[in-house]
Amino acid sequence: MKIAIENSVVGIEYEVKEAGTTEVVDSNKGTNQPLEFITGKGHIIPGLEKALEGMASGESGDIMVSAVDAYGEYSEDAIQILPIEQFEGVELKEGLTLYGQGDQGQTVQVTVKSFDDKEVNVDFNHPLAGKDLMFSVTVLSVRGATDDEISSGQIGGHSHDDGGCCGGGHCDS
Repeated sequence: MKIAIENSVVGIEYEVKEAGTTEVVDSNKGTNQPLEFITGKGHIIPGLEKALEGMASGESGDIMVSAVDAYGEYSEDAIQILPIEQFEGVELKEGLTLYGQGDQGQTVQVTVKSFDDKEVNVDFNHPLAGKDLMFSVTVLSVRGATDDEISSGQIGGHSHDDGGCCGGGHCDS
């Protein structure tokens, strides 16, 4: 089976480097834990997902993903100066990565660029924003998503942790 643009459950082994460098920035090689996702659900960066379309289990390849199709272009607008009081109890240092909560409750990652006794200069850009990425990928598995997986967007189908449909220890849907 080949990877379709939507509703394929895919497992890959990958290694990613910033294009033109030899430093590995992320990898799951040798972990025996494939990165699994459902195509068309926005689980992985769009450029990689598009490049995987049409590949089959057992296929490997090197895939170049431009910054715009990975983590986006670097934006100077994502640099903010915040009052140091917002960082009370945090031992600040340049390059420190902090995690907070965004306006819609999502996890937000920021990097401390600089600070003084009054203000902290933080960068909301993803650390790989503005960088072209080179992926070395092996497709380990491909199958069609089930109806539950398609509707929930989760591998394995709907979530049981909300106490919703499975009151008696079994599920009828």
